Order: sequence, then C-alpha cells, then structure tokens
Amino acid sequence: MNVNNFLFFQIHGNSGHEGIAGSIDVFLTFLETLSGKSGGDIFTLIMPGITAMNNIHPLLVHFPIALLISFFMVDFMGSVFKKTNWRGIASGLLYLGTISALFAVIAGFIAADSVAHGENVHAIMDRHKTLGLSVLSLAFILSSWRLLAGGKIKGEVNFLYLFLSAILSILITLGADMGGLMVYKFGVSVKAAEIDTENAFQEHSHNHSH
Repeated sequence: MNVNNFLFFQIHGNSGHEGIAGSIDVFLTFLETLSGKSGGDIFTLIMPGITAMNNIHPLLVHFPIALLISFFMVDFMGSVFKKTNWRGIASGLLYLGTISALFAVIAGFIAADSVAHGENVHAIMDRHKTLGLSVLSLAFILSSWRLLAGGKIKGEVNFLYLFLSAILSILITLGADMGGLMVYKFGVSVKAAEIDTENAFQEHSHNHSH
C-alpha cells in the first residue's frame, strides 16, 4: 500500500471501497503503513519520483519556466490594459522566477557533472547551459531594473522592457527544448524500464478483447 495506490483509488474508484467511508478507510490504512517506517522510507513512499532522480535539476527547472513566462504574459497584459495591480503581480512573479532560476542553474551545473553523456550530448548540454545562464542574467537585469524603478516601468522605456521580457521567454523556451532533446531523444539521466513481456502481451490481448 503506498500513496500511488491511494491516488489511483481516488481517481478510478474501487468496488470494495465506495463512497467517503471507503476513501477514509484507504487513507487511514495508508497512514498506518507509514507509522512503522523510517523518515527515508516515508519520503520514498510519498515521493517515489523524486527518489528515483539522479539529481533535482529536472524538478527545479519547472519553476523558473512557469514563473518567468507568466511574468511576461501578466506584465504585457497589464501594460496593454493599463492595469497597475496586474503589473504589481508581474513584479512578484519576476522576482520569484529569478530566484528559482538561480537554484535551477546551480542544480544544472551539479547535474552536468553527475550524469554520463557522450560527445553528441555534450554539445547540446553546452547550448543548454548557455541558454540557462542567459535566462538567469537577463532575469537578474530585469529584476534589478524593476527594483530601481520602484516597480514602475512607464513611457517609451516600457516598450524596451517588454521587448527584453519577450526575449527572456524565447530563451526559456529554447533552453527547455534543449533539455527535452537530451532527455527524450538521448535518454540522459533516464533509467530503462524493465518490461515483463508475458504480462504485457496478456494485457495487450485483454485490451483488444474489449
């Protein structure tokens, strides 16, 4: 019994446990299984994906991607519709995105030294690093500019600010694409799954029979 089984039950239901009472029973059973385990075992049960990672860069990198692209979109819309409060929200997204980008870049440098890769991947990794550092540098510049301006970018200079913000979003997208290429084409830091061919064949036949 682990958290994955519990979540699966919540989504798909279970003929033996129906309704709220069944949900509570499954949840209490899950908590009971945790009571006799160590902290490390509990973390493994709750976060099996993180536990399986060779490094945390893939986990951290999603935060600057979401925060900084959201910053550009909110700031752009705030400028178009002249919404000061929207631009205030954009400031918060930018600052958080810059901080998270710093941690992602640090984790990325650590990850680069911890995963095996060939020369073909090394060139892609170098471009990924360059783009990541460019994102961090530009985000830092935009954050500093905004702080010095008291969070208010107005007039003609705002067009330049939004242009640089758009460039930031493009760099983030290109960097993410390089990261995806390393993982999904070359399998960097990915463990091959073991396939039970006999059960897979039976499952395949079962699906077609319905």
